[in-house]
Amino acid sequence: PPPQAEERILKKVRRKIRNKQSAQDSRRRKKEYLDGLESRAAACSAQNQELRKKVQELEKRNGSLLRQLQALIKRTSNKAAQTSTCVLV
Repeated sequence: PPPQAEERILKKVRRKIRNKQSAQDSRRRKKEYLDGLESRAAACSAQNQELRKKVQELEKRNGSLLRQLQALIKRTSNKAAQTSTCVLV
């Protein structure tokens, strides 16, 4: 074949090689990106679970404190009002 035809074939082969390499790189980058997203999703899920547990604990604590406050209010409201004298010197 003439030199021009060889040159065109060579360019075509080089282009195919570059395209193949570019596609491989693109797939590799996409896989790394997805792996990163999966890792972040797992971390966020774990953090979310921890926060839910903390919310439950705080809700229990809040309920307990509320009951204590209500009992205290009930005790103090049942006592008769005491009068006292204040002396200023």
